[in-house]
This record gives sequence, structure tokens and C-alpha cells, in this order.
Amino acid sequence: MATSGETPGTGSDGGVENTISIVQRGNLKSLEASLRRQWRLGQNIVLCWSADERGLLVIFVPHYFLGNYCARVGDVAGSDNEAFVRELISGRRRKQRDELFAIAERLDVAPGFIKLEAPLADETPVMNAVEQLIKRYGLSYVSDRAVLLFDIAEFSLFTPFEQASQLNSLSYSFNSAYNKLLSKGIEIHFSRTTTGDGYYVWNRQLGPAANRDLFIFMLLVVADNAVARAASHGNTVPVIRTAFHIGSHYELYQAEGVNPTVHSYIVGDVTIELARMVGEALPDQMLVGHFECRLPADADHVTQMPGTVFSPVFIQHCSRTLAAIEGVQFAGKVIADTRCYLSGSSDPGERRAARRFVIVDKHGLSRHAYNLEATIQLQDTTLALGLDESALPTAPRRQPKLAASREQGEQVLEQQGEELATLLQRRRFDSGISEE
Repeated sequence: MATSGETPGTGSDGGVENTISIVQRGNLKSLEASLRRQWRLGQNIVLCWSADERGLLVIFVPHYFLGNYCARVGDVAGSDNEAFVRELISGRRRKQRDELFAIAERLDVAPGFIKLEAPLADETPVMNAVEQLIKRYGLSYVSDRAVLLFDIAEFSLFTPFEQASQLNSLSYSFNSAYNKLLSKGIEIHFSRTTTGDGYYVWNRQLGPAANRDLFIFMLLVVADNAVARAASHGNTVPVIRTAFHIGSHYELYQAEGVNPTVHSYIVGDVTIELARMVGEALPDQMLVGHFECRLPADADHVTQMPGTVFSPVFIQHCSRTLAAIEGVQFAGKVIADTRCYLSGSSDPGERRAARRFVIVDKHGLSRHAYNLEATIQLQDTTLALGLDESALPTAPRRQPKLAASREQGEQVLEQQGEELATLLQRRRFDSGISEE
């Protein structure tokens, strides 16, 4: 996670700071002060900016503006306002001058101007620092990112002390997994937000390789948790339910005092899907959502379809790259071999279809997911992660239709009428997970 509230590029790490001149650091501090004033505790958000010889041109709108704009009919025939806004707040926010004025005209707003003591240097560290500032005072949209959800089972049944201990234990597993991967040259720039009884976790880096690295990070977190639980006493280490999914989300920074928070928050399709999946998952279960994604450029060992692939192919690719964590230690024992697969697919070398499950939530909404299994060979012991097929629901058997007589039909209708009042008091939908 981000650990400092300093202006980007002006921290004390000695890296980026040394590449930005004193004049440009002064510009960044002046820019942040101006953004903070116009932000007004979250009343306004900045959408995009353009460099000017005397400072910056920016487009600020009230926080409710985008919602209202997306709800009305587009100003241009056939246009999609929501798609336009998503594209506007995705990726880099720097626009060319003409492009910025065209955006302002479409939104029917006037650009603002922030004067600086010196022109901004068109240098990568300076431009990146400005981008980070703009995003802190705005709203971002990410169309394709892997996100994890770790949920502590039966969390509400524990005492406050046990809850605090379990959350700390899970946090330590994150840090432990991060250090283990870092020792292998894999750095996960992870962020997290709490759900109360768990955490959403994502990689601040974007792209297919970042998604794959986050998946490996998930396996190490679950493994570290399992090892800690085996050595623990009492209820200090949690039993967790875990889900992995790739999808879209919005990213924002909420007000904290007079400044936006240093840590970002995410909400969107991917977090909703994760919450619905985990809500029906069993303790110790690992679920993978049904998604489409791109594979990293080095995934030439997987037979790829043009463009994107589905979850099973992504998991197959991740399993073949797990050799990267061989040599990592758990409780003094070295990982000798690691493999993962979706239930039903067995050996990745076999052409068997993974079992796909339908998860129905309390609102009657359904989505597809897969059960993930993994084994980690630790010298003389094997660590099994997730639930095996024996613990999973099976597809319901189809009963043959019986011809019912008119009398039987009347009896059924009468019984349904008697039970109607009871049925109305129950939840409208039966939630759960079942095989498709």
C-alpha cells in the first residue's frame, strides 16, 4: 500500500526525488495546494488536465456531475455518455489543449486555470507526479484488473480480541507473501481495503503480468495462513474463504480531514462479483470467477485463442509459471514443487473440462465460478490448499416427469395456497452454490 502522504515525487526515498529539480518540486507543492482548494473536501473532482506555458488547464466538476451526465440522453446522436466518461477517466489524464477544450464543450463546463511560478518540465518523473496528484483529487475507472477477496469465516462469532488477532494474522500473511515473492524478484505493489471481516487486495500495477503475479500472491497468502493455523492455538489465526476475479471497477480517494486519503478505494463490477461469490463459499474454499482476460506476452506455452482467454486457460498459464516460487520457505521448509488446477480439470495435461458452478445470491442474481485446488510440496510434506472435489456440490439429478391426475393437481394447488403465507415470509430467493 501507499505509505506516505507526501506529494508524489517529493518524498524522502531519495529515488524519484533526485530526478526532479527544486523548481519542479516547488511547482508540485503549489499545484497540490491549488487542487486542494478547488477540491473543497470532496465537493469537486478533477477530470483531466493540459500543460500550459504559465501553469495547468484543468476541468473540475461537482462530484455528482458525472452521475447526472450519464443519466441523461447524449448530446450527440448515437453517443453513449457513460462510455465517454469511462474513457475520459481511464488511463492517463493529460490531454492536448484542443482535446481538453473539446471535452469541456461536450460536458458544457468551463476549464479552470492553475498558475504556477514556472512552466512544468516535460519530463517523465514530473508528468507522472502530476498524474498521481490529479488522480487523488478525481475519480478513475479501470476496465481490466485482478482483485482478491479474503473473508474470515464466522468472524462475527469471535470476541473482539480474537477478531483483532485474526485480522492482524491475515495482514501478516500479506506481508509474508510479499517478502517471499520479492526474494524471487517478483514485486507486488499491492493495495487493500478492509471489508470489516476481511480485505479486498489488488495490484496497483496493471496488465496481464500484474494479474498473474497477484494470483501467485494469493496462493502464498493462503499457504502462509494454513501454516500459521496449523501451528496456532485458540482462535488467533483465521479460517478464510478466498476469491479471485478479473473485471472493472472505479477507484477513488475519500476525504480525510481537509485532504483526500493516501489510500485509494475501489468499487465496481469486480468487487460486487467477489462479494457475491465469497458470500456462498465454504470455509477454506478458493473460488475463481468466470472472466475473460489477456495473457502475458511470455505465455507462449499456452494455446491461445485470438485476443482474450477464459478463466481455465488463465489458471493453466498460472500453474505453469509456479516454478518461479520454488525455493521459497515456509516454517523452515523449502517449496520443492507447486501446482494448481480447477476442480474437474485434474492434471493440466489432460483435456478435461473444469467443473463450472452457478452461484445464486440472496437477490436471485447468478454468476459462474470455478473451485480452485492447489498443492505445495514442502520437502517431506504436502500442503493442500482449497477444497477437493469430495466437498463440492454435485449437479442435481433430473427426475422424470410423472403424469399427474386432475385430482393430484387440485391437491397440490390447495397445499400451495395453505403455505403461501409462510413462503412470503421467507427470502424470495434461495442462495447457494451448485454445479451447472
